[in-house]
Amino acid sequence: MLYTFLENKLLGGYWGLKQKFNRSKILKPFLKIVHKGYQIETNSYLPLNTIIKGKPNFPHGMSGVFISGDAEIGKNCTIFQQVTIGSNMLIDSKGIGAPKIGDNCLIGVGAKLIGGITIGNNCRVGANCVVTENIPDNCTVVLNKAQIIQKEDIVNRVYLKTNNGWGYTQDGNIVEEKDIKILEKLNSLNSK
Repeated sequence: MLYTFLENKLLGGYWGLKQKFNRSKILKPFLKIVHKGYQIETNSYLPLNTIIKGKPNFPHGMSGVFISGDAEIGKNCTIFQQVTIGSNMLIDSKGIGAPKIGDNCLIGVGAKLIGGITIGNNCRVGANCVVTENIPDNCTVVLNKAQIIQKEDIVNRVYLKTNNGWGYTQDGNIVEEKDIKILEKLNSLNSK
């Protein structure tokens, strides 16, 4: 909370800290420490050397936001929580590099923009979209509607191997599985 207070209230948030960092040689070590602490408190990663052409808008703060140091972000961009704008550094990949995002873009909650892609100006990327290809200007990217599959008697047990065999968690306790058919299926996993 200390670093969040220092960065947001005293230094003008990420953008204010970034501007001070770029202008001051004397304060750089202090500003780096404050920013590092803020990233830890918010579980975020936004390097001070990332190219950002104008003050970004983080409507819900930077919680869980990860932006590659090699990414470029245009002016007037809005970035919601849990967004990743990440590099792809796999040599054999077609999409090597980091995203370049145009001006006036909105990146929805949980979106993932990965690799050397270009997002045009005035684009919207919907919540939880995974984008790995270029998007031209003035486009919106959304996911397909969620598919609902209805079944009878769904049992949501997650099994784990214990000293006594297989079990699952119920009401905070591990319950040993007794059903022979389920145990056969679980034991077959060990033989693969």
